[in-house]
Amino acid sequence: MRAQFVLSEISVGLRRNLTMTFAVIVSVALSLALAGGSLLAREQVSTMKGYWYDKVQVSVYLCNENDAESDPNCAKGAVTAEQKQQIRTELGKLRVVDKVYHESADEAFKHYQEQFKDSPLADSLTPDQMQESYRVKLKDPTKYRVVQTAFSERPGVQEVQDQRNLLENLFNLLNGMNIAALFVMGLMLVVALLLIVNTVRVSAFSRRRETGIMRLVGASSFYIQMPFILEAAIAGLIGAGFACVLLLGGKFFLIDSWLADKIALINFIGWDAVLKVLPLLIAVGVLMPAVAAFFTLRKYLKV
Repeated sequence: MRAQFVLSEISVGLRRNLTMTFAVIVSVALSLALAGGSLLAREQVSTMKGYWYDKVQVSVYLCNENDAESDPNCAKGAVTAEQKQQIRTELGKLRVVDKVYHESADEAFKHYQEQFKDSPLADSLTPDQMQESYRVKLKDPTKYRVVQTAFSERPGVQEVQDQRNLLENLFNLLNGMNIAALFVMGLMLVVALLLIVNTVRVSAFSRRRETGIMRLVGASSFYIQMPFILEAAIAGLIGAGFACVLLLGGKFFLIDSWLADKIALINFIGWDAVLKVLPLLIAVGVLMPAVAAFFTLRKYLKV
């Protein structure tokens, strides 16, 4: 009988405040979808960093005849065969170095033509203008400065370049977007909490006669508060369900069906990462409104 009464009170409360309940559901859904998206974005950035940092190399560019005229680091002229051999030998002795690849000027020219064939400079360059280089794969990509310190001022070396720097701007942009999403998520959560508080207040005010009668017949505080708390929890659960649908739809339609085909170089997160986030969203979607309703009732429902 008591359970039936509580369920009937929940049904009445949801119908009386249908508009505000709908607003709570939408705000909870959007805020939790942003929260889940932010968590997945962080996971994606970490995955990309691990994938690309493992593949980036340190490039030791060697001086050529053209650099001798324009670059102070190559003022002593183009690199000699003896200097190249010495650099190659010392690179192999460094403990942080995994592998060393040599790229000749002709190979550099060929790679440039393949990568920048649509560039207006592609037809004006010649192989003798390209630089020889040693491409160094490190055991730990963060140990770049070991190679830089050892070879940046070496005769015959024009520049030591860490390819990680080329990726830092991309990762900084992604992290910035993630922070912006977290900020918007925070605003949406505040809006959701305010809507929950107002919904509970209106519901408690509209049923003050019923709660007064229940108090007179000796109903406990918890029994009186239960319908209001469950109303908020149900609205939050529905909102969390919509948030889960949004994340699943984003993974299927945006990533798997579109981005994965357009950007084949990125190793996107899998379904396991998405499924791990969903229980957290549901838990937050239920607990956040229930806790907010509980503390609101303590203030506005004198039981």
